[in-house]
Amino acid sequence: MKAIILKEFGSADQLQIQELNIPVAQEQEVLIQVKAISINPVDIKTREGKGAAGKIGEERPIILGWDISGIVTESRSEKFKVGDEVFGMVNFPGHGKAYAEFVSAPADQLVLKPASISHIDAAAATLAALTAWQALVTNAKIKAGDRVLIHAAAGGVGNYAVQLARHLGAYVIGTSSGTKKDFVLSLGADEHIDYTAVPFEQATSDIDFVLDTIGGDNIDRSLKVIKKGGTIISIPSGLREAVTEKATKSGINGYFIMVQSNGQDMQQIARLLENGQLKSHVSQVFDFDDMVNAHKALETGRTQGKIVVRL
Repeated sequence: MKAIILKEFGSADQLQIQELNIPVAQEQEVLIQVKAISINPVDIKTREGKGAAGKIGEERPIILGWDISGIVTESRSEKFKVGDEVFGMVNFPGHGKAYAEFVSAPADQLVLKPASISHIDAAAATLAALTAWQALVTNAKIKAGDRVLIHAAAGGVGNYAVQLARHLGAYVIGTSSGTKKDFVLSLGADEHIDYTAVPFEQATSDIDFVLDTIGGDNIDRSLKVIKKGGTIISIPSGLREAVTEKATKSGINGYFIMVQSNGQDMQQIARLLENGQLKSHVSQVFDFDDMVNAHKALETGRTQGKIVVRL
């Protein structure tokens, strides 16, 4: 099979196509012929030697990626049979090995792909959608009427978070540049803040929950708009202590989360995708052989929705 290995930690040019043996499915795993792969900022960070690099750096060859959609070609689990179309985020934050024509993955991290959506849309709705679900539902327990502020609302995690918060009955405020206002509102946001035109902390207040996908001084600024007893969840790694300490001083719940592979959560996402309450927004699709340029596109930081690689 063709796989994309990481020769050394560094730039996108360290990604190299290589012929490897097809992996062998272990007990309670399935072998998947991959049809689409979603890439995320953590792919970039790990490629550079950060992100999940500490967990997989000693393994060789390093094959990046966690988000897949494809067809089961071998099953060692009662959950799926050969021919089933499945998708999910596999083995995160371990070694997912998704940048390959075939991937072996635990069956309990995968779910059936709704027939109504493509492999491209399914692959997109994995790590990013799971992050939004685990932040808003599992951790923050968003409820109807909550005022929710989603930073980078047009981005990979942000676009799913806006849709999910709206589905949960929250009043949703999304930040992005002005050029993405219409997109953010189309996702279901009640309000849009153009962060290039006005500091967001001057444009809103009385917030119950903030999802911060940016970090840095965004945390301090966000704390100014949250109610006492409200919550901020920060996604960028390395801020665990900072966000908790700063929030506590302000009478706010604050913490960092890292998304985890979870088949039960994926099942909820699949249900929402199937009934149209959650939709993937894919801005660019690259061919597998063009993974280097897919990484470079994501590195611009200006992506709207998701970038997906097809096989």
